[in-house]
Amino acid sequence: MNTVEEIEQAAEQLTPSDFVRLASWVSARHHELWTRQMQRDADAGKLDFLFDEAEAERAAGSLRDWPKK
Repeated sequence: MNTVEEIEQAAEQLTPSDFVRLASWVSARHHELWTRQMQRDADAGKLDFLFDEAEAERAAGSLRDWPKK
């Protein structure tokens, strides 16, 4: 049995309130990891194309409100 399976089995035994606490922690941890990955990608220039596309749209005068009003 691997660690993930052990964690899943342990989670099945949690009280509802403890499960909510665990779910909150997992969500926060996921957000933290995602934020770090986005920062690494930005630092590496992997997201520069988004700025380039936005600048091209601005220069062409074709920017739109989002969400649409």
